[in-house]
Amino acid sequence: MEGLATLTPRERELVAWVATGMSNEEIAGELVISPDTVRTHVSRAMVKLRARDRAQLVVFAMRAGLTPPT
Repeated sequence: MEGLATLTPRERELVAWVATGMSNEEIAGELVISPDTVRTHVSRAMVKLRARDRAQLVVFAMRAGLTPPT
């Protein structure tokens, strides 16, 4: 899928978490990192994928088959 190769493994993981519908704070709690760190990774992924908003990240994650680790 176009754009997937531009993401770091952590950015891919965060995009997958965004697709669950969780907030940055909820994702941070699951990963035991700060919400600011989540925001940074999500923002960088959005720039690389040219996504206007989180909804576009969700669509990308679904099409790319990205799912968060269980």
